[in-house]
Amino acid sequence: MESPIRCVSSRWLHQGRVMRLRLDEVILPKGTPTTYEYAEIKHGATTLAVEENLDVWLVREWKYAIGRYSLEAVSGGIEEGEDGLSAAKRELREEAGVEAVEWTSLGMVDPFTTMLNCQNYLFLARGLTRVPVEHEEGELIEVVRMPLREAVAKVMAGEISHGSSAVAILKTAALLA
Repeated sequence: MESPIRCVSSRWLHQGRVMRLRLDEVILPKGTPTTYEYAEIKHGATTLAVEENLDVWLVREWKYAIGRYSLEAVSGGIEEGEDGLSAAKRELREEAGVEAVEWTSLGMVDPFTTMLNCQNYLFLARGLTRVPVEHEEGELIEVVRMPLREAVAKVMAGEISHGSSAVAILKTAALLA
């Protein structure tokens, strides 16, 4: 679909390791000029690993940007040359020490459509095997296992606030109900 907003000029205000900030000068549909500022972040993958007894593997990780620990499904950026599934498999192995034989796509989410271009691909992983954890330096991660119903309750109570994780947990609960 063609955009109803016409871009007149575009420039990068900042280009970092994982994020860039862009400023576009645009003309709105009724002819009014304005600007849009938005961030582009490396696309990501989020995986909810589920055991046969419906326990899920989550991680509690210190998130510098929000200044607190976050309980969430395993998530990470898609590296150059990877697709969403490859990134999901790598991140699950590195962060939770888990590999899976059965993978189901749970779709894609746009975390914050007004100011952020960062698609996040969601996966359900089953047929799990434990492997050695490969945390990167700077990752302060605790692996947490709990029943799926408890994870759903934590989403509903706001205790799991990571958007992609909440969507993956609720979609998985609906799929496996």
